[in-house]
Amino acid sequence: MESQPLDLGDSVWQYKPWWCQPWSILLTTAIAIGGSWQLFHRLWVTGLVGLPVLAWAGFFVIVFPRLARETGLLAEMRQQHGGKA
Repeated sequence: MESQPLDLGDSVWQYKPWWCQPWSILLTTAIAIGGSWQLFHRLWVTGLVGLPVLAWAGFFVIVFPRLARETGLLAEMRQQHGGKA
């Protein structure tokens, strides 16, 4: 199975729906952390909410795109979409 070389502009985000884009992930993170603070006004509760939410956002915004590129998932996504975004 021969894979096509990736374009420098090729991105995993081209193949994801709007609710799985970096802006929506970061917005959800900000709303969850800010909402926790607005509701409880307790640093420890906001910390309990913030740590896993930040870990989730960090994985999907920073780690997942790199892993998709390195493991060939990005090439598979491109192939499934007919070789174009």
